[in-house]
Amino acid sequence: MSKKEILNTDQAPAAIGPYNQAIKADKTLYVSGQIPLIPETMELISTGVADEAHQVLKNVGAILKNAGYDFNDVVKTSIFLSSMDYFATVNEVYSTYFKENQPARECVAVKTLPKEVNVEISVIAWKA
Repeated sequence: MSKKEILNTDQAPAAIGPYNQAIKADKTLYVSGQIPLIPETMELISTGVADEAHQVLKNVGAILKNAGYDFNDVVKTSIFLSSMDYFATVNEVYSTYFKENQPARECVAVKTLPKEVNVEISVIAWKA
């Protein structure tokens, strides 16, 4: 029988809507989209797209760690950008977190993101 577990950590930003940071279903972890909020203050990073991407991935990493996963367990990422002009910068930052076992992914530009940020990333992780 499958089990669904709601997971949240104070090491990542609290949800700003009716959702949880992550849901674990059996061996699969679904991490909600993260934006560049600093967990301790809930303030946005606004010092450039590279810094935003780093904060987003730090938040993702904290949620993964809380659930007993890491970046090597990620099988799928979804990247949302406010402009494809940021693709190369975000890709460069992204590659420092996914050094091996790179997951499948898509990267799309959207009209707007929550709180007018430039980067949002969600992931799906799996552990044997």
